[in-house]
Amino acid sequence: MKTFAELNFPGRLIAVEGLDGSGKSTQIYLLKRWLEAEGARVYFSEWNSSEIVKSATSKGKKRELLTPTTFSLIHATDFADRYERHLLPLLRAGYIVLCDRYIFTAYARDVVRGCPPAWVRGLYNFAARPDLTFFFKADLEVSLNRILDGRPKLKFFEAGMDMRLSADPYESFRIFQGRVLEQYLAMSTEFNFFVMDANQRVEAQQGIVRQIVSQRIDLARFKRKSFLPLPPSTPPDKKLVEGDDENEA
Repeated sequence: MKTFAELNFPGRLIAVEGLDGSGKSTQIYLLKRWLEAEGARVYFSEWNSSEIVKSATSKGKKRELLTPTTFSLIHATDFADRYERHLLPLLRAGYIVLCDRYIFTAYARDVVRGCPPAWVRGLYNFAARPDLTFFFKADLEVSLNRILDGRPKLKFFEAGMDMRLSADPYESFRIFQGRVLEQYLAMSTEFNFFVMDANQRVEAQQGIVRQIVSQRIDLARFKRKSFLPLPPSTPPDKKLVEGDDENEA
């Protein structure tokens, strides 16, 4: 799988991955604000935000109707729509595209839910590899506490309750997210993740992220020359508390 740079796209794509509650959404929000302050052309996109499937996904989650295969296909449809209509055009236009979750989320979650790995990867075989992928690795208890700091209880699919791992949602979360973590760590070498210690202070993590981005991407090439209308995207400003997000799971 080639990166966008290797495919000669003018733009670059940076993705963040991590467990629910890892703090990745906060980090990509801070990165976006910094890049904008530096005058760079930036576009943000998040998992499960395509208008063509968002309503159906929300209804399916609320009624607890989604099977692992349905879940996988809906998320693949969401990604394909955003990839073709938003990500590729902006990358061709020379933007830095920031993605809160990329195909690796499906590789991890869908496989844990029982979908065949080769089948899941086949759904996304049209996608190029990000130019930079940050994986925010947090302890399970840290992730759980961060979520519960922002809202009173865990969500059904976020806790993996659809898998009937435990009647206790907190124990189910630990088992489900622990298995997802194993999948991420297995992928980290294959896809050259920058593994971040997400237990550290927010500011310390962000300093490392900015340093890596500055070293790997020539930001001077992405300076804004004029303001152009962009496809609508959900601003990450609302997600300063990781896990408080309808687009998760």
